[in-house]
Amino acid sequence: MEIGAKIRAIRNRKKITIAQMCEGTGLSKGFISNIENNNTSPSITTLNTIAAFLKVPLSYLLLEKQQHMRVVRKGERRNSSYNHLKIEHLASKGGLRTMIIEIPPGASIGEPHAHEGEESHLVLQGKIFAEQGEDSFVVEEGDSFSWNASVPHFVKNIGEDKAIIYISIYSDTELMDIL
Repeated sequence: MEIGAKIRAIRNRKKITIAQMCEGTGLSKGFISNIENNNTSPSITTLNTIAAFLKVPLSYLLLEKQQHMRVVRKGERRNSSYNHLKIEHLASKGGLRTMIIEIPPGASIGEPHAHEGEESHLVLQGKIFAEQGEDSFVVEEGDSFSWNASVPHFVKNIGEDKAIIYISIYSDTELMDIL
């Protein structure tokens, strides 16, 4: 874990000198230098003092690089297709995936299926039929719905034009078989 390099980067970005940091935290210049050069592992109490001085959450200092925010630019999004559906993969982080799905008139997102996790949907355009277990609804532009995905569910475009849905799926397990 490169906590020291992260502290130095934050300090430099905020244009804070080591002398100012010493004054604000009560830590010595040599100790701060050793922390920033990853020559020593500060205690949680010390990290909390540094985080408070730098005005960042302590938890941010403890994140590994791969846990930091990720940005996917519009032109870098992955696109795929599945059973006449156009899928634009927006982002994924851990067990969370977000996508926009375009469903042609009369088409559906496969047969009723189930998998681990939770799903939330926002209808951006069109009119769809959504079914989970014994529940079913017709939802239109601006409507949203969510469900526990372990119960068989089904979505079909029942409108005359294409339907566009923003979908967010969360699962603790790998979602290889889902879109």
